[in-house]
Amino acid sequence: MRNSMIAAALTLVPLSAVVADEVSERKQQSVAVVQEFMGELKGHLEKAMKSGGPVSAIGVCNQIAPTVAQEQSDKHGWKVGRTSLRLRNPGNAPDVWERKVLEQFDARRAAGEDPATMAHAEVVEQDGGRTFRFMKAIPTGEVCLKCHGQEIPAPVGAKLNELYPEDRATGYNLGEIRGAFTITQPM
Repeated sequence: MRNSMIAAALTLVPLSAVVADEVSERKQQSVAVVQEFMGELKGHLEKAMKSGGPVSAIGVCNQIAPTVAQEQSDKHGWKVGRTSLRLRNPGNAPDVWERKVLEQFDARRAAGEDPATMAHAEVVEQDGGRTFRFMKAIPTGEVCLKCHGQEIPAPVGAKLNELYPEDRATGYNLGEIRGAFTITQPM
């Protein structure tokens, strides 16, 4: 009996190491996909800001960001997107797990952690199977304040009201967590 217990314990150690390696690999892959998504989105936003200012950039978030998220999702076979506790686009509403992580990010920021370095990865039971979940915080940068800050210029506010009549994604200060990139990978 004792030998079978020892043998069982020994077989669990390599299995947990395999799971840890798989989680680490999936996390690295997720970081790369978020960087790709973020880089592409940032390029579109910078181009729009140069050509038409913040009003033009709102169009990028409204039309191009969902397309980029879908392209990334299709390319990798995962669900790739953005979410927030204070939504601009109701289609980006967080699920229960995402809400919990966003609240944890806010608590971590309140404790002094830099939002630019915040990420969370976890394997969860979902829909009868295991799913890898990943989120990377989006800190509010200086340029973000033009559309998400405390004082929104009138033309920007008018465009936001037109496209997002129930917008709650304003009133942010520099460095606050505006939301997160989110990835769901089936296992």
